[in-house]
Amino acid sequence: MAETTMPRTAKIASTLGKFSPSCVLAGLIGIHVGVIPPLGGFLFFQLGLLTGLLALGFGIAAVVITRTNPEGPGRSAGWLGMASGMVMLTVTVAGAGGGMNVPPINDITTDLEDPPQFAQASVVPDFEGRDMSYPLAFIEDVRSFYADIQPIRLNLDAETAYQKSVATVQSLGWELVYQDASAMTIDARDTSLLFKFVDDIVVRVRADGSGAVVDVRSKSRDGKSDLGVNAARIKEFEAALTP
Repeated sequence: MAETTMPRTAKIASTLGKFSPSCVLAGLIGIHVGVIPPLGGFLFFQLGLLTGLLALGFGIAAVVITRTNPEGPGRSAGWLGMASGMVMLTVTVAGAGGGMNVPPINDITTDLEDPPQFAQASVVPDFEGRDMSYPLAFIEDVRSFYADIQPIRLNLDAETAYQKSVATVQSLGWELVYQDASAMTIDARDTSLLFKFVDDIVVRVRADGSGAVVDVRSKSRDGKSDLGVNAARIKEFEAALTP
């Protein structure tokens, strides 16, 4: 007689397979309508990933259990759990990219001896109550993993280099939040498209003989690791500044 009761593993796979993408979508929608902060939405994503992996495991088990009765109850539920889990796993791997091999730090600069300083909270209120100093504990990791992140030297006078830096910030779509022409510094921010994470950026220009040296610092507001995003942003700025 054909099995008429859905196996427990299939029921669990189906439930988790539906919950996983729903959790991710709830987090993303919450972020974009402003009812959930970016880090909270990312926690929803992590929960969705975890339940997706569980759905994958239970889905595989359900498909194996129902292999002798492919038309019976539980088969489609098992495939649903597997599909949901595979989608979540693929999205995670694709999103992380090569960022899994970088150190768990979130503040990168071209000048470790004298990092560019962000503006005072009196002119950028977002900095109020935050420690914007450079973390000394990050220095060795930056030297080891980001040896190619170096001061940018230009064969331009400092004023011209500063104006070009301002134009570069704007061309990259970063939000320019403060400029100090006398100190030749630029404060900006960049917001990620998906999770709306905000990273703060400061660009500093100094005269260097007949030329100029440009230093950049990029710092994430949330999380302990940036998955290499800040270093990539500095490289993007350098490429745009020195085509």
